[in-house]
Amino acid sequence: MKVSSEKAVFTFIIFISLSIYTLANSLSAYSTKNSASNSAKERSFSFSALNDSASEKSQINYSLADSSQTGLAAKLNSDSLETASLYVQKSGMNKDNMPKWYEMVTNLPGDFARYYRSEFKKENIPYYLGVTVATVGLIIADDATWKASDKFYKQSSFNKNVSDFFTDYGDGRSQFAMAGLFAAYGLIDNNSRAFRTASQIVEAVLASGAVVQVLKHLTGRESPFLSAMPGGVWRFFPNQIEYHKHVAKYDAFPSGHVTTSLAAVVVIAENYPEHKWIKPAGYTFTALLGIGMANKGIHWYSDYPLAIALGYAFGKLVANPEIGINSSSSQAEENKKVSFNISPYMNYTGTGFTFSMHF
Repeated sequence: MKVSSEKAVFTFIIFISLSIYTLANSLSAYSTKNSASNSAKERSFSFSALNDSASEKSQINYSLADSSQTGLAAKLNSDSLETASLYVQKSGMNKDNMPKWYEMVTNLPGDFARYYRSEFKKENIPYYLGVTVATVGLIIADDATWKASDKFYKQSSFNKNVSDFFTDYGDGRSQFAMAGLFAAYGLIDNNSRAFRTASQIVEAVLASGAVVQVLKHLTGRESPFLSAMPGGVWRFFPNQIEYHKHVAKYDAFPSGHVTTSLAAVVVIAENYPEHKWIKPAGYTFTALLGIGMANKGIHWYSDYPLAIALGYAFGKLVANPEIGINSSSSQAEENKKVSFNISPYMNYTGTGFTFSMHF
């Protein structure tokens, strides 16, 4: 029985969409399992802490209902409690208060440090092996999937218009616009949750986007529509002047669109856990965004597993400021000493800036 190429492509698109949706849900389940096994990272806790004035006590309450763990009673040891108190106070991320407008930027160095502490651990090795296997498997199939996607894109104006729609509305502008809507509602209604969500969307997009840009500038992968060979050329550690002259020849891996889109979805879902439709709707939009970019030749499907992992991790981390906090009192001060430096440099290849972070 012969199957038309259009049906085959359609079936493949459905498969990829379901795969992205399943992977995002698997990440959620994996995160929930790890959180439940570590009291310092459990979802709901309440504690008291001293203000700068020793004579006055302030009650800080932090709680985040999770669809799978609503009402979880968490018990923190004294070291974790003190550390969490110091960090939440210092970062201004107390969920009961309106965040400062600048915290979306000033929290970034701490976000990178917390990402390192929470993700680069022995228990996460199987998870990142899975991401690696998925990436390698898709790289092997990249040339075939790109040809099928390109054919599908060019078959009809409907296919083209749908792909263009999701690609255009998946860039950073849409996430910042969404943050603007939440911020406007938060300011008009004096709603701290809405304003916090806006701040965290911007923070998650900036944090995850920065990591993606570093990886793009290191891997130098060619986009499909410019590919000079099956699977595209990888130009590791490319000349940065050439990179910025011909961006599409170097910036395919990983996908920034998928990373920032998923990060925003996770932030919103974490702040509004009572709305069960946010996750399936957001994951589906991100899947269609990825398919649209593959159809247009902007990305290979192998650009997505790492993008999904980064977007989900930064979304969870930004929305849950207790993640990645050192558990001992002696290390609490280190959390406050995260710093970064940007300085100019010049050599025979050109000029630019160097970025360093200490934590």
